[in-house]
Amino acid sequence: MAPHGPAPSQADAPMQALEGQHWRTTTFRWLTAYAAIFSLAFMALIGLIEYSVTHAMERETDSGLRWQLRYFDARSDAELASAIALRLAHDSPHLNHYGLFSADGRYVAGDLDTLPGTLRLDAVEKMHDHARGENVTLNVDGSPSELRVMGEMRANGQRLVVARSLEDVGRVHGELVRALVIGGILCLGGSVLGGVLISMHQMRRVSAIRRATASVAAGNLSLRLPTEGRDELAMLAQLVNRMLDEVERLMAEVKMASDGIAHDLRTPLVRLRARLSNAGGEARARSPEELAAVIAGARAEIDGLLDRFTAMLRIAEIGSRQRRAAFADVDLRSLVADLYDLYEPLAEEKGIALETHLADVRLVAADRALLFEAFSNLLDNAVKFTPQGGVVRMSLEALAEGAAFSVADNGPGIPEEERALVLEQLYRGSRTRHLPGSGLGLGIVSAVMRLHDFTLAISGSNEGTVVRVDCWPHHR
Repeated sequence: MAPHGPAPSQADAPMQALEGQHWRTTTFRWLTAYAAIFSLAFMALIGLIEYSVTHAMERETDSGLRWQLRYFDARSDAELASAIALRLAHDSPHLNHYGLFSADGRYVAGDLDTLPGTLRLDAVEKMHDHARGENVTLNVDGSPSELRVMGEMRANGQRLVVARSLEDVGRVHGELVRALVIGGILCLGGSVLGGVLISMHQMRRVSAIRRATASVAAGNLSLRLPTEGRDELAMLAQLVNRMLDEVERLMAEVKMASDGIAHDLRTPLVRLRARLSNAGGEARARSPEELAAVIAGARAEIDGLLDRFTAMLRIAEIGSRQRRAAFADVDLRSLVADLYDLYEPLAEEKGIALETHLADVRLVAADRALLFEAFSNLLDNAVKFTPQGGVVRMSLEALAEGAAFSVADNGPGIPEEERALVLEQLYRGSRTRHLPGSGLGLGIVSAVMRLHDFTLAISGSNEGTVVRVDCWPHHR
């Protein structure tokens, strides 16, 4: 038995190939790039800390070495060797080191047995305020050690070298370097792992969206994309869902229009054909006046059909949204006042009281001609279906969000289960089907409201209908 459902298309092949390779996703690539940048920034920060700490410790060491030189400057050349021995005896072992050398570089006293060849020596009479030590490797009691050294030239030509071990500085330096390397590796590895996990989650969402879009492409227009989360992918899915809502609505309208043409227009066409056939077969037996009446009736039937087609074309034109170019600032108060002036004589002729309540409202961006046509249809329906002696009320209210236009009558009303249906093309309410009409007036109103992004709501009871339009002040 063949499997159900659409076969995978060639367009799905790249997505299926991508699902098992998370490192090729945009999410993974961006996270990896961010991880690399973050790791480099982290390593640069640790490097800066290491540089600052080690140089601060070296400056502190230089300060101690300058103090040592000042201490020995207070001693005479003859006392220098004994002063060095005394310092070595009382100082902490392996911390401070000293060396005294003759003018020709031979060892005289101290635990340093080698004179650094590149060491710059200050004169003995200087205060050594600007002296800076140097990092060298010297033999201390026969073993090499990393030292920070500083020296001076004595008055008798001897060379005095004072030094301090860099063991603490090296230990701190090593710890910071280890933190730099290990921290950088952990940051990079953790970020790459996080990128893989997040990209796997994103790929699951993309796969769900792909399956939904494949089902929609196969004809299931009722399916919608998953919108979990609040990121860009969810926003895109919401936009696509809105597009699918509109596509489904348009497809339903096309189907409804086709069904309406097939069913609702069939009756008047059959009636027109029968009337003309009867008139043709009995032409000799009928008087000219009777034939003229038949022709007038046929003409009325044809005019009704033309009106229906014109209304459907009008709805299609409005639904195409090409009329937004004609939007301008519209004064709703003036528009509703013009409606009252137009329909007040008709209402008076039918014995209906037409009442208005108009508040000052903000201007709205709209097509004035289309709004006038839509509001005219609402008012025309109210006057048409209100019995003699009834009341039709038009009101324009100012709201915090915009303006609200409403038309209320005390006619037969619209059952709650039919209030959504009457906004569709060619549908006529069960309580008003005996009255003349095409069932397209509210369809035009609904199309105009969608064009303007206004909200249309129908309410009321068995003793009347209230149609309310919320007019939001959208920007052009």
